[in-house]
Amino acid sequence: MKISDVLEETYSAITVNKVRSSLTILGIVIGIGSVIAMIAIGQGAQASIQSNIQSIGSNLIIVTPGVQRGPGVVVSGGQGSSQTLVMADVEALRQQVSLAKAIDAELSRRFQVTAKGTNTNTQIVGTDSNYPIVRNVVIDSGSFITDQQVTDLAKVAVIGPTVRDDLFGSGADVIGETIRIKGINFKIIGLTKSKGGSGFSNQDDIIFIPVSVAQHYLVGPNAEGQSYVSTISISAQSSGDMAAVQQQVTQILTQRHSLTGSESVDFTVQNQADIVAAASSVTGIFTILLASIAGISLLVGGIGIMNMMLTTVTERTREIGLRKAIGAHKADISLQFLIEAVMLTFVGGVLGVVLGWLLAWAVTRFASINTSISPSSILLAFGVSAGIGIIFGYYPARRAAKLNPIEALRYE
Repeated sequence: MKISDVLEETYSAITVNKVRSSLTILGIVIGIGSVIAMIAIGQGAQASIQSNIQSIGSNLIIVTPGVQRGPGVVVSGGQGSSQTLVMADVEALRQQVSLAKAIDAELSRRFQVTAKGTNTNTQIVGTDSNYPIVRNVVIDSGSFITDQQVTDLAKVAVIGPTVRDDLFGSGADVIGETIRIKGINFKIIGLTKSKGGSGFSNQDDIIFIPVSVAQHYLVGPNAEGQSYVSTISISAQSSGDMAAVQQQVTQILTQRHSLTGSESVDFTVQNQADIVAAASSVTGIFTILLASIAGISLLVGGIGIMNMMLTTVTERTREIGLRKAIGAHKADISLQFLIEAVMLTFVGGVLGVVLGWLLAWAVTRFASINTSISPSSILLAFGVSAGIGIIFGYYPARRAAKLNPIEALRYE
């Protein structure tokens, strides 16, 4: 049997009942389109998170405090909620970690900020002159906080572009303006360049002030009366030094805090690779979950194809009997119906890829969620569609091939 004859017969069989074929193909289109769109959303979220993590600094190692526990070790706060990291720890690390390019002390809280009748709730980061080196912050205008201003408890602030837009309007010249945080006036001395982000990870929605001012005027000391920090950020001299720096930091803080193995929750040391791996794991599971949910519609579409092909076999019983009577083999009959099923899913796969791309574009355009369509997801879509055609078309094809020609010719 010639391939051209098979394809011609396939086209005729599919187009003889256009409405039924279209509805069957629609199930595959929706399934493939949903899977591609869900994978695109998941991959886009993963790429966006990784980009945000990479933009917060180069060769970055982050030290955070452990878990804060209440009376009787019954009530437990989240990781990073304790106040065990103090300024003395920062100074010790600066003196003893030889492979560090810069070490920055940070004290971060959210506060309501007002200026000229406007207000916003934003992240206040108490820090020092090392922050731009450690966190890859670039000043757009003005200057960053100096060590002298930290020593003098100067009421100065450096703001991000989002804060400027919220308080003073887009593109406003804010150098020299005044903002109020917790009833205290701060003079703006600098504006950072935009780094992007959204929600709580928006690195443009931040106000920087001297860490000493944040400790003395905004949050106060810890339970032991010491000035504490919420994060210690360390920039290694090179990526190859990160493991050694991480080990040094762990040893120094363990000795300083007189920790035993059971008290290792006192602090956590992570590098960018750890954070990226954790984020990738979460978004990977999220992507698989979305794709699995969307994949249910593919299963429904496959059942629809099987139902249509079984109906087709019943309708064409006399045709099958006639073909077998004039010499058609079982393989020819089976191949004919199997190709029809695969053709239906192939057309549905092509249209599904187009639908998936349009859905991903719409999500990016109207929901401001980054999406990413990879060639692997398109190949997966075609592979799945072809597989569905073969799996769900096999039984109807075998049923057609096994029909007795005499009984088929007598079928009414």
